[in-house]
Formats: sequence, C-alpha cells, structure tokens
Amino acid sequence: MQSEAVYQHFRSAEAPLIAEFSDLINQAADEYRPILTRFLDPRERFIIQSLLPSDSTVKFACWGVTEHAERQRGIFYPAYFVPQKSDFELALLQIHYPLKFAQLKHSQILGTILGNGLQRSVIGDIITDEQQWQVIVDQNIAVYLLDQIERIGRTKVKFEAVSLDQVLSPKIDWERLDISVLSWRLDAILAAVFHFSRKKAKELLAADKVQLNWMPLMRPDIQLKLQDILSIRGYGRFKIIETTGISKRGRIHLQVDVLRK
Repeated sequence: MQSEAVYQHFRSAEAPLIAEFSDLINQAADEYRPILTRFLDPRERFIIQSLLPSDSTVKFACWGVTEHAERQRGIFYPAYFVPQKSDFELALLQIHYPLKFAQLKHSQILGTILGNGLQRSVIGDIITDEQQWQVIVDQNIAVYLLDQIERIGRTKVKFEAVSLDQVLSPKIDWERLDISVLSWRLDAILAAVFHFSRKKAKELLAADKVQLNWMPLMRPDIQLKLQDILSIRGYGRFKIIETTGISKRGRIHLQVDVLRK
C-alpha cells in the first residue's frame, strides 16, 4: 500500500492517477497475475515508475508499437511473468484515402474517432510519414472502428487492420533546446521556450490554449517539474528533460525537447 507521503511529490490534480495506479499495483501483487492498463501518456508512466521502488515484487513494462511511442499500454506483473508484445493487446489500423485529392490531419482523425463514442484511453498514437496515416488502438475496439468510420471530415476513408510490423516510421522533428529561467513558473518557462513575453504566455493561458500533461489549466504561477509536457495550441509542445545547473545569479538552466507546429 502506498504511503500518503507519495502524494506530496505530485500535484493535487494528479492524486486520482496515483490512486488508480496504486490500486493496479496492489491488484497485481494480491492476485499474483499481470494487469493490463489503458493507454498511458509519458507523465502517467513517469508517475508509475515513481510509485514502484527498485525492490518491488511488482514490475512494470509498457509498449506502444513504435520505438518512441508517446502513448503506450502498460502491464503490471509479478516476477514469474515475462511480457510479450501480444500481451499488450494492440492493433494497427491503416487509413486508406485519396492521397492526390485530400489531406488528413491528426486532429481530424482523433476527433472523428472520439466522435464515434470512444474514449481517449483506448487510442494510442496516430502516426504519419507525411502521406500515409495509421492509428494504434486497443485491439478490442478495432473491429468497431473498421465498421463505423467511413469519412473523416469530407474525405471518404477506409480503415484496414494490418500487421504490427507494418507500422510506419513516424516523422517527428523534436528539437533539443537549452533555456535559462529565473523560476519554475509555467509562464516563465513557456515564454523562454517559444521566445515571447510572459504577458503573451498569460494571454494563451487565459484563452484556454495551454495543457499541462494533457490537462487544461489557466494559472500562470504553477510550478513545473521534470518530465512535464506542455502543449500550446498553434505553437506545439515541449517536455522538460533535465536541469543542467544554476548560475551564480540564480538562473536555472534547463534542457527541453520542443516539437513546433
């Protein structure tokens, strides 16, 4: 059972996640069997790793088909179990559409899937090589998508289940950036990454255009932490990787990975 002290290391908004993952860890230990999770984002996987001490009898593995998948399913498992790729119960769907006459966007594809009554928790990464598109999903809902979706926006499409080894090599241009800030405040780091004023950062927050670890927020004074991921509509996203030092004047040096729109 997790100590209440664990909660002190995370934000209050993350308390439900800690409770959820702690219950799954306890279930895997009590029932002495593997427990499969929903799709998890990087912050959620970071929280899980923080909850599991190195000597824990319960282990954790995750997979999302591609090497650097953002969204992955996890398995909590006892020592006797060796996770195989099939245990993650993933399916890969290819989207066929008229390449010469139409273009698809990530937001369109996700919006269409969610608009058919599905939860984000059963959808993994949506990937492209800038022409073809694929979606990684919980294999239990793959047939539903094959049957239900015939259009994305005005474009006629057909979903096809393909082998996991046919996954595309996604084109993702992350840029490693070194920044220097006076504090861990969200608005200060946001302004430093995208080179605009803190006033502009506050305006974006007020306009509900900023998400922290996939959760909307409006407060500019939230203190960020390592592994936090900020998404800014119209600009892109970034992840805080590590602290590289503090200057004599007290400025904090950080490394961040940035994915610009």
